[in-house]
Amino acid sequence: MTRVAQALDTLATLVGRSPVSDLASAFDAAGVELSLVGGPVRDAFLGKAVNDLDFATSARPEQIEQLVRPIADAVWDVGREFGTIAAQCGETTVEITTYRADSYDGASRKPTVEFGDSLDEDLIRRDFTVNAMAVRVPGLVLVDPYGGLTDLMDGVLRTPSPPEVSFADDPLRMLRACRFVAQLGATLEAETARALSEMAPRIEGISAERVRDELVKLLSTAHPREGVEAFVDSGLAHLVLPELALLREERDEHRRHKDVYQHSLTVLEQAIDLEAQRFPDQPVDVTLRIAALLHDIGKPVTKKFEPGGVVTFHHHDVVGAKMAKKRLKALRFDNNTVDSVSSLIELHLRFFGYADQGWSDSAVRRYVRDAGDELQRLHILTRADVTTRNQQKADRLAFAYDDLEERIDQLSKKEELQAMRPDLNGEQIMEILGIGPSRAVGQAYRFLLELRIDHGPLGEDAAREQLEKWWAEQ
Repeated sequence: MTRVAQALDTLATLVGRSPVSDLASAFDAAGVELSLVGGPVRDAFLGKAVNDLDFATSARPEQIEQLVRPIADAVWDVGREFGTIAAQCGETTVEITTYRADSYDGASRKPTVEFGDSLDEDLIRRDFTVNAMAVRVPGLVLVDPYGGLTDLMDGVLRTPSPPEVSFADDPLRMLRACRFVAQLGATLEAETARALSEMAPRIEGISAERVRDELVKLLSTAHPREGVEAFVDSGLAHLVLPELALLREERDEHRRHKDVYQHSLTVLEQAIDLEAQRFPDQPVDVTLRIAALLHDIGKPVTKKFEPGGVVTFHHHDVVGAKMAKKRLKALRFDNNTVDSVSSLIELHLRFFGYADQGWSDSAVRRYVRDAGDELQRLHILTRADVTTRNQQKADRLAFAYDDLEERIDQLSKKEELQAMRPDLNGEQIMEILGIGPSRAVGQAYRFLLELRIDHGPLGEDAAREQLEKWWAEQ
């Protein structure tokens, strides 16, 4: 059975059971059109599971709500002014939208909403041909006026209307194009790629929140590398994430150091593979992926030529951490993500000192303390950062990190490293020193924590003795 035949069989099964069959019957009896549209149709042809369902209809919002309410467990208003009503039918979420023929005003980025009367008119205003397919119900009639199925089978991404019109209507579609390049393994059609590059500056009119959300979707795909490359090649990255674009511009024609841009893409891929191996049942870790992509953004601004033509990037970890924090804040990422990415970038070089000479137990404790909640991510990022083609060197680094993780595991079992605290708490410190809450308590706490890191658990008696000695010297 061909992929198309399998998809039609999948769609036939979907249309023949609740809630699609119930909705189709209700709308048909009312004399209005209803079609399954966009992502669900595309995914069926890709052989993917079809979950949440999107419909387009000739009915207006008031009539949609009237027809859906007797069938659904819950109905809510997603955006009545845009014609969209949502409903929960058992375990399935559906969204039903009135045919649209709206356009954007080119300034505020808000669409001028006009309800349409035909499915073809509705489909042409969608982002890409692969998302501009529909299946009429209750029958099973494929509506594909813009060749979306052919493009999907050929792995081509194009817009149903001229790309200049489509991207002008909503410039976020340019970023979405990069995401679909990755998600579908597609290639941008020539005119679409040209328009993407020429119109890239229009992305600056899109809110930081919408841009952030689309970047997260891109990095959440199974294989984001080609999408990231489209993002950079089009010029969008220069405007949205200039620190990444600068990595490509930093290529060294004389090969005095590795290509930092290609290295960063490889680190991203290797981090994704390691993430899947270590946490196969966990959701995609976007924080880790951002850190992997941006871990070397400090290199271009710290690059120096030393005597003999040697190139150095001293402190690019610290500089890069600050750069990432500033950019992610500008893109309105939440504080936890900003702090985690910044911490991972700042720490990503720490291990290589261990590979050179090994560490004392106190250095291992300090590594765990500094990594904190990011330790597992740091394990992955550090391993992914090894992209050398020298197999002997790669094996040496892998062995060294195996050894470090084993030592962390052994010390954790003995000393509870993940919950590392001094042997005395704040109340005990105040009682022993005869003082109340003050800055001195914090100083004493940090002193005891450093002792704990350097020497391991001391016990309360030894810690008390050290504390009293330290206090006498203050």
